[in-house]
Amino acid sequence: MFFNRAAAIVLRQFYLIRGSPARVFPLFVWVAIDIVLWGFITRYLNTVTASGLDFVHTLLGAVLLWDFLTRVMQGVTMAFFEDVWSRNFLNFFATPLSISEYVGGLVLSAIATSSIGLIVMLVVSSAVFGLSLLVYGVMIVPFLFVLFLFGIALGIFGTAVVLRLGPAAEWFVWPIPAVVSPFAGVFYPLSTLPEWMQFISRLLPPSYVFEGMRTIVAGGALSGTTLLWGVGLAVLYILLACGFFTSVYRHAVRTGLIARYSAESVS
Repeated sequence: MFFNRAAAIVLRQFYLIRGSPARVFPLFVWVAIDIVLWGFITRYLNTVTASGLDFVHTLLGAVLLWDFLTRVMQGVTMAFFEDVWSRNFLNFFATPLSISEYVGGLVLSAIATSSIGLIVMLVVSSAVFGLSLLVYGVMIVPFLFVLFLFGIALGIFGTAVVLRLGPAAEWFVWPIPAVVSPFAGVFYPLSTLPEWMQFISRLLPPSYVFEGMRTIVAGGALSGTTLLWGVGLAVLYILLACGFFTSVYRHAVRTGLIARYSAESVS
């Protein structure tokens, strides 16, 4: 894998964003609105409940972390969709660009765009609502790392689905975070879920992050083994997603579907 080829994918995304305010605003506007909305909700809950629970660091912190995962996933998929919408995808593979270099470029693009969203969320949540990630201690680093890895896995999986089913299948990708969130226990302990949902939750890396976050806010200690399970699962999902994307791409090349990818729908 040649890094300069992967960097070229990132450079193209930079030129696209630089030349279009419509692409710049979504990087920070929606996350800022989300933080403001949930920030006022948590502030209200703190005034009407006497549970002693700090909703700013439990609910608003969970929103921030989940939005970060969502932005990472969308950073991968949006970079891919730009190539789809501009009918530029085939042009990449008329060059010596390899699959790993292309996927690497998508991941690097996601790092850049999600970092912007994270910075905006941190500024708004801390300046307006007093949320400090310091309350999570050094564990915030592995928390973000697990969510980043899983977001990358979801993004690569989503691009593979669209590559296999055609451009119209992008609508299967947008709801993925919403479908996963009930099982991840973003806003509530996993113990509130029925047994069959808890079983699925144990297979999802974010569930370990949010359970750990609530444990720390409540004054407890987080088990290192629990966090290692989250990291291990996240790495496993990335490997599976990359394997799935490679398999779909090879199938598209072998069957000729990739040559008709500009069609509205491919079966």
